[in-house]
Amino acid sequence: MYIRSLESVELTASLTCSDGLQNIAAAVIVDTNVSDWRKIQMQLLAKVTCRTSRLELTTSKRGVIWIDQVSLIPSDTYKGHGFRKELIHMLVDLKPRFLRFPGGTFVEGILLRNAFRWRETIGPWEERPGHYGDVWNYWTDDGLGYYELLQLAEDLGAEPIWVFNAGISRNDQVDTTAIAPFVKDVLDSLEFARGSAKSTWGSVRAAMGHPERFQLKYVAVGNEDCDNTKPFYQGHYLKFYNAIREAYPDIQIISNCDGSSEPLDHPADLYDFHIYNSADDLFLKKDTFSRTSRTGPKVFVSEYAVHVDGDTSKGSLQASLAEAAFLIGLEVNSDIVHMASYAPLFVNDNDRKWTPDAIVFNSWQQYGTPSYWMQTFFGESSGAVIHPVRLNSSYSGSLAASAITWRDNEDIFLRIKIVNFGPNTVNLTLSATGLEAGVDTSRSAVTVLTSNYSLDENSFDDPLKVKPVKSGLA
Repeated sequence: MYIRSLESVELTASLTCSDGLQNIAAAVIVDTNVSDWRKIQMQLLAKVTCRTSRLELTTSKRGVIWIDQVSLIPSDTYKGHGFRKELIHMLVDLKPRFLRFPGGTFVEGILLRNAFRWRETIGPWEERPGHYGDVWNYWTDDGLGYYELLQLAEDLGAEPIWVFNAGISRNDQVDTTAIAPFVKDVLDSLEFARGSAKSTWGSVRAAMGHPERFQLKYVAVGNEDCDNTKPFYQGHYLKFYNAIREAYPDIQIISNCDGSSEPLDHPADLYDFHIYNSADDLFLKKDTFSRTSRTGPKVFVSEYAVHVDGDTSKGSLQASLAEAAFLIGLEVNSDIVHMASYAPLFVNDNDRKWTPDAIVFNSWQQYGTPSYWMQTFFGESSGAVIHPVRLNSSYSGSLAASAITWRDNEDIFLRIKIVNFGPNTVNLTLSATGLEAGVDTSRSAVTVLTSNYSLDENSFDDPLKVKPVKSGLA
């Protein structure tokens, strides 16, 4: 934290249980030279556990003290980069191939003045001005900025996907004749990520502790900006596209315009597809890309989930089954569908703005919703070989299935996924043609995600109510 006072300072920083009765850690700050802002760092080592503890700054001396940039984080974080280990380990278990950041509508803002500005999120944390996230109604100090998100993607071994503001917000936008500063801003952001340590912006990255270039190969031009209320998007898009293609010809450029039913009228490597539906409707959307043209840009399903406005569900088994069926539809159409990501990923239970989410946490707990566990079934799908599947059942209208094989060292693995979205129990007999004779059944398993009721949810009180259960293959 930073402190300033015209007099000497005597402060006590302590961790105290929320009832104010039990002090579990304390450190005394005495300083006579604080007429200018002074950075104070200390370690508070708790003597006991108190899950509802809070940070208190107290003094018994009368006077005026200015306090700024107060932060309390664990000393042991994921790869030393500030993230709680237990949260990132849950993310690692999903085997992410990419990280899309910094978000969707967070990038736009309701007003352009509240859009995400990457330049203001780099450099020393205390020098970042922060901004008001007017879409979700909270102030962010931008401590989790452009640099930190590039670094997180690198730590995860995932491809970073940089979603930048395209000069458009929810309620205002600049004319295409005035888009040049925005284009320059994006080119500078790419130099920050990919430029040499001696370049203008690459040197800023190097000064932050990362002289090596980040492997940034994907950018998205805006978020949900291609509709009739935003007439300048395509003009803006072409300006960005041409500038990026000239400077970085290897970067894959993602358009906001949906090309699933009609071809795009502008160049793109991929196009965004967002879908939030009821469970019933999302299940029915599983064949969406079976009817999509095989020519032109690939599909990036960058946001999908069961979500209905006004629904208070925090993530049910039923939702995860519909999402699994939809993902199977993407998997079997992977010749055209390049990437897919559930959204949103994390939510702090103390400040929910949206439901459901994949991973729920508070200051000391975390759990995965059924939608989180559903995604673990698709961890090996990237780069796998898809095989044709035929379902013979009177309930086939409520079933979805896929089969993939992949190689791990010298072994070839087969995974068959089947979703039963209906209310009836379905007994299955599986047969596979073309398998080699030496199938090792001792290393084979059946994993089931189910529960007593389709609307069952996980919670802090019962975090594993809905979870995958693994058993041997009979």
